[in-house]
This record gives sequence, structure tokens and C-alpha cells, in this order.
Amino acid sequence: MTTWTPVRRAHNGRIALAYDRLTGHPGQEPLLLVTGLGVSRLWWPDGLAGALAAQGFAVARYDQRDAGESTHLPPTATRSPLTALVRGRGSAYTAEDMADDAVAVLDALGWESAHLFGQSLGGAVAQRIALRHPRRVRTLTSVSAVPADVAGVRTLRHLRLRTLVKLARMRHPATPEGDIEAGIALARLLHSPAHPLDERATRDRITAIADTGVRDGRSQSRQIGARWHGPGIHEIAVPTLVLHGADDPLVKPSAGRAVAARVRGARFVELPGVGHDLPEAVWQDVARRVRRLADG
Repeated sequence: MTTWTPVRRAHNGRIALAYDRLTGHPGQEPLLLVTGLGVSRLWWPDGLAGALAAQGFAVARYDQRDAGESTHLPPTATRSPLTALVRGRGSAYTAEDMADDAVAVLDALGWESAHLFGQSLGGAVAQRIALRHPRRVRTLTSVSAVPADVAGVRTLRHLRLRTLVKLARMRHPATPEGDIEAGIALARLLHSPAHPLDERATRDRITAIADTGVRDGRSQSRQIGARWHGPGIHEIAVPTLVLHGADDPLVKPSAGRAVAARVRGARFVELPGVGHDLPEAVWQDVARRVRRLADG
């Protein structure tokens, strides 16, 4: 059974960052999971964390600012993540601030450096951590993510507009039941087509982890509107693995190819039949690939 420590808090100035660590695997190589847009750390599949731990990693995860149990910033006028992405509205902080949050978590864990595993927005944040804090990063695995130095309308070339429209049209009531239904709708939209969605298991899982993040457009807008002012990803100098689902309904595989093409020595792996999630069928393969990356 996969178990986690009680939630703890790291601090980056006035921002408190909730994190926990997988138990039962002491003294192994540190690996930090970097979470995607709006969702909490609880969205990481326990089975994937367990597969990584079995490969020799000490796994920790955290809630980014404006998500989960971490600090949520005051509301801004922008409610639409798409508007924030394209027009740069809704930003209450910088992408550098979000990179620094991860380092605050590393400090709280007592980790001088760690392997990074980031998915979706978390993949872009992980790329930025590797640029801003290279000495704190052992390896970088970027999953289903756009190049971290691409902003505004240039990002749209890597996104599937039909899915963006569907996401923008989602409406669910501001109730616990609405949170659950929003999570289930998101899981249905982003799941891997070659791996049928188990509706009952999905409902049970979402019911256990649901919070307001999936339907909180303002918090998502602040996250996605955070602008990067640092160097381009061609300056990433840590060993890098880029994974991308061949059938990702949200971020085109061209995004992953672009990241791998611009990061020196990076390897691109397209995952057949995989969408914007990581289904159970690929957990062991993904964990083995991260292990090989760590082994150099």
C-alpha cells in the first residue's frame, strides 16, 4: 500500500507550500513531482509514485501556489485561463516565483538537489527550475509540456484548440458535488484513448481527492499567466528526458519534440496510445526510463 507522510509546509516568503513524501523508502535518490495546472498533488497516481520508488527514488510531491493546500492569492479580474495565456492577464506573480517555490520545498525536505518529474504545466515549471536553479536539479523529466520559454499566442501552435474550447465551456456548481463532477469531466477529456477509462474507479478516485482547483478559473489564470523572464530552454544543462503521449488531446506532441530539439542531449520518447494523463499501463516503463536517465 502506498502511504504518504502527513502534510507539511514549506515557505517562500509569504507563500506556504503544502508537500508530503512517500514513506517506506528512506535514503534513496530524491525525486520531486511537479504538478500541473490547477490540480493538487493528490492527482499524482499512487501507483506511479510507487513505481518510481521501486526504481530507487525517494518521492515527494507538492501543491503549487494557487492550488491544493498551498497559499491561494487574492482574486484577479481574469477568470479565463485561455485569456491569461494569450493576453498575459491575470498574472499575480512571475514564473520565476513558481520555480523558487519548488526550491523552498527542496529546502524543507533537506534535499540539496533532486530529480524533477513535471507533467503539463508542471513540466514547464520543471524546465524553469532547471534554468534558474541548475545546481538543485539532478535530472529533468518533462511530460506533456510546452517549451517553458514560449508565451502568449506562440503557445497556441502546440495546443489543440478544440480541447481548449471544451475546457473553457465547462461549467460546474460551486459545491463539493460540482468539484467531483468537474474532476470526472476533466479525466474523461484528457484520458488516453488506447486505455479505456474505468468510470467507477475514476469516480471513486476523484471523489477522494476533489477540491476546487479543477473549476477555479481565477487561480488557473494566475498560474498560467505567470510570465517567464529568464533564459531560453537551450540553456538547460542537466540530463533531460521528454515524454509525450502520441494521442494527447490537449498538448500536441510537437511541443515535446520542440523541447527535446532545443535542450542539448535531451531524448524524446513518444508514448503510443497515451493522452494527457499517464495510465497505469505505462507506469513501469516510465519509471524505468527515469531510472536510466538518472544512471546516465
